[in-house]
Amino acid sequence: MRITQLRSAGKALLTPFLAFLCCSCAATNAPNSEDYIGPQISEPNRTTETVQAPAPQPATPNPPAGQGPLQVTVGQATLLALENNRSLVVERLNAQITRTFVDEQWAVFDPTLTGQLAYAQNKVEAGPITSENSGPSASVGVQEFLPSGTAVGVTGSTSLAAQAGIGGLTEDEYASRIAFNATQALLRGLGPAVNLASVNQAKIDVQISQYELRGFVQTLIAQVEETYWDYALAERQIEIVIQSLDVAQKQLEEVRERIRVGSLALTELSAAEAEVALRREDLINARSDLAKTKLSLLRLVNPPGSGLWDRQIVLASLPANPSITLDSVESHVALAMQMRPDLNQAKLLLQRGELEIVKTRNGLLPRLDLFVTLGKSGYADSFGGSLRNLDQDSYDALVGLNFEYPAGNRAAEARHLRAVLSRRQAHEAIGNLSQLVEVDVRTAYLEIARSQEQVTATAATRKLQEEKLRSENEKFRLGKSTSLLVAQAQRDLASSQIAEVQAVVNYLKSLVEMYRQEGSLLERRGIAGPGREPVKSSDTP
Repeated sequence: MRITQLRSAGKALLTPFLAFLCCSCAATNAPNSEDYIGPQISEPNRTTETVQAPAPQPATPNPPAGQGPLQVTVGQATLLALENNRSLVVERLNAQITRTFVDEQWAVFDPTLTGQLAYAQNKVEAGPITSENSGPSASVGVQEFLPSGTAVGVTGSTSLAAQAGIGGLTEDEYASRIAFNATQALLRGLGPAVNLASVNQAKIDVQISQYELRGFVQTLIAQVEETYWDYALAERQIEIVIQSLDVAQKQLEEVRERIRVGSLALTELSAAEAEVALRREDLINARSDLAKTKLSLLRLVNPPGSGLWDRQIVLASLPANPSITLDSVESHVALAMQMRPDLNQAKLLLQRGELEIVKTRNGLLPRLDLFVTLGKSGYADSFGGSLRNLDQDSYDALVGLNFEYPAGNRAAEARHLRAVLSRRQAHEAIGNLSQLVEVDVRTAYLEIARSQEQVTATAATRKLQEEKLRSENEKFRLGKSTSLLVAQAQRDLASSQIAEVQAVVNYLKSLVEMYRQEGSLLERRGIAGPGREPVKSSDTP
């Protein structure tokens, strides 16, 4: 019965508010809404947060975790890094942490429940009259702030007052009240564009973190591939040095034999011995380079299992000259303008700055709020009676305006000027970064062309050095050359063989760097990740 009476009283008071609240509630955006109020940007799907890639089928299965050599192709090394690299784990957490700020900004529009339990006692003496009033009270309510700039709420309360008057007579009185209140911003804080600006900035921050993650993953993949090829080069360099050492030792044995039989002077021995010592020194350095590169590659791929640093690596992909025909440099530059993560980040920062201007421009306005409060109270000597008396014609209403404006408003003007200058700075930064991106792509394009020519040149040089060594050996057998010239020819051949492999590796690395500079490395490696869509930037300076 009491609940029914309370509902009827509430309906009677709620009717005058319907027209007032409809305008405010129509602008409300739920936190899960896909609508975006602000610059025209598209929020990437959150399901693309985790970097994924189709796993190629290895020709030879990898051994169990932590057991035996780690046999990988360059593609498998990339996948291992995406799954296990610890720096990538940290970067993924950064993106997840940033997303929590969106919920924090949406929380401003969540309803707030309030409640209070209290006990009051007071005593008033006015000449011969003494009045005492004591008793418990309770209240509950709900308040909510809407994106339109409207604050609405409803509060219900009840209290019991035990009053003592002349002669010590005491009587209980119950008072119940229900009230509706609403405040609408008319100037500062009016409209969803202002009140949702912080939410939209938090969404942009999420997108920025996704482009940061994309840039990090591209750099990681490039590091893995480049280190993989460096490891292949180090292995091949050891093979070449060992072969050169074998040749130098055979040459030393031949010189000793010919000195023994008297066909060579003893002075020829020092050159042959020096060459052997030099080859052994080169072998020590080559093995050291291999060990260092191995540590770098293991850290990047971080394969599961124990004994990480003791794992042996067996490369299933060997350096080879790929047959690739590049498009024009202008095509690669145009692709970089769309795909470069850092450039897209800069465009998002510009959009974030535009939202900051919306907020600071709003701060220049004075505060003028319209407030309305409607309430009904009931009094009786029982709790039920006080609720029933809410149906009576008595009511209270309050309508008015609140005004506030600081003299000078210098703080708001300084914030607005700072936001305008920051937006201009962000706009200029995009132009500067676009120029740097173009320089990066054009430089990488030139490096590919140089590397291609270098592969051909080093192959020709190696063939000529082989012929030169063969000629010097033949002259030495005929007594028309010296062991020093033969050693020099051997050294030149080893250097040319290493340079040939180095040229192929540099060409492979230059392709990786080119794809990284234009922002297409993930797509070219078949890896799906966040931040794939280009961001449209505003042309407003």
